[in-house]
Amino acid sequence: MKIARRGMTREAIFDRLAEFRNHDIKWQEGRTYGYIFDPGKEVLEVGKAAYTAFLSENGLDFTVFKSLLRLERELAAFGATHLRGDRRVVGNFTSGGTESILLAVKAARDCYRERRPEITVPEMVLPATAHAAFHKAAHYLGVRAVTVSVDPETFRADVERVRSAITGNTIMIVGSAPSYAHGVVDPIAEMAALAQEHELWMHTDACMGGFLLPYFRRLGEPVPDFDFTVPGVTSISLDLHKYAYTPKGASLVLYRNKAYRRHQIYACSRWIGYTIVNNAVQSSRSGGPMAAAWAVLNYVGDDGYLEMARKKLAAVRTIADGIERIDGLRLLTRPDMCLISFTSDEVNVFHIIDEMNRRGWYIQPSLSFDNSPAHIHLSVSASNVGWEHDLLDNLAECVRVARTLPEGELTALIKGGLQGVDLSTISDTQIMDMMAAAGVADGSLPGRMADINGVLDALPAPVREKVLTAFVNDMFSQP
Repeated sequence: MKIARRGMTREAIFDRLAEFRNHDIKWQEGRTYGYIFDPGKEVLEVGKAAYTAFLSENGLDFTVFKSLLRLERELAAFGATHLRGDRRVVGNFTSGGTESILLAVKAARDCYRERRPEITVPEMVLPATAHAAFHKAAHYLGVRAVTVSVDPETFRADVERVRSAITGNTIMIVGSAPSYAHGVVDPIAEMAALAQEHELWMHTDACMGGFLLPYFRRLGEPVPDFDFTVPGVTSISLDLHKYAYTPKGASLVLYRNKAYRRHQIYACSRWIGYTIVNNAVQSSRSGGPMAAAWAVLNYVGDDGYLEMARKKLAAVRTIADGIERIDGLRLLTRPDMCLISFTSDEVNVFHIIDEMNRRGWYIQPSLSFDNSPAHIHLSVSASNVGWEHDLLDNLAECVRVARTLPEGELTALIKGGLQGVDLSTISDTQIMDMMAAAGVADGSLPGRMADINGVLDALPAPVREKVLTAFVNDMFSQP
């Protein structure tokens, strides 16, 4: 495939781009409960204008683009204040939560290379609810992820299980505020005390809640301490492109002081060329997201965010209470924030999701893992406020319909055929044959995903990963 020999007209380009979006979710309608954090047209336009104004400025060299240095310092200072840190707290702007997490793990790894050089395979202890980005960081950075089960009732980290997982190679403990899957805050204070006891790095992953939870606390919610007021917390990740509603990608990684943050920075003088010193993973990076984040934060303002939080809190209570009243559904736990997880012991949740999608909603499937069953996830955003009763009415209807739908043949076959089978030897060809039987072919997905999700849910996690890798490898081929 080649670019056009003659340049396309502006009109033709944007017509084609609009065509590409024909099958995207219609997130502007307020019926999408995941991936999108929509603050409304007015705020979005401010973010876009600031983004494009700084689109060409390059964060590679902050001595040349001093505006970006100022923006980054002010954003990090905001994060430090918001998370109740003192003047010694420092931080940097990143492209998103995954980059913030990668940097925190890298900083911890390099810190302990100095402190405890005898550790050749460093380990970090992760509750089963810790975000997948920590496993990605472990994979990229040569750190071993040690996963421990969470409390089966509250889905919060179990401090005693964390304690039992600590070995002579442990360098880091991770807690969530809140966890993405269930929307609950881990016992950060107890985990940080454990980290102090063993002289370990303690990271609070507040990508989802670091911005919003302080507002919930101000509204009278019993938000447990998770920030820099907790002794022993070393670093915190905080996304702005979620509940601060700034354009993607915008996140912060913050450290208790410069002595810890020093291990994040990468410098290279071993080549013939310009000076390389990076405070994040990327070298060249547009100033657009940084300027947009600064603009949106200051445009909405503290009072505006507090009012948004008030409305979302009311919406979450309405939705959670409504789910508990629907026959066949149950909440996995009462959430601490705007993330709701619920399941059914009677009805296939993947059929419920398909039925909701048919009615114009996007709700997210979550596969079973450890002691958490397959369930439905909702991330409630500002744009979802006002849709609560429509959502619940449709959800009740979809549960009734889903009761009548059978389990997919391939799912039943996989479940029945797993005994005594070594799935670790499955080949990519066999995987693609299996996916084709579920309706996946040539990089396209079927209209209904229940059978595919059912197959994935029936497979052990390592095999799921193998299946997903083969599928994505096939999907991203030449059109």
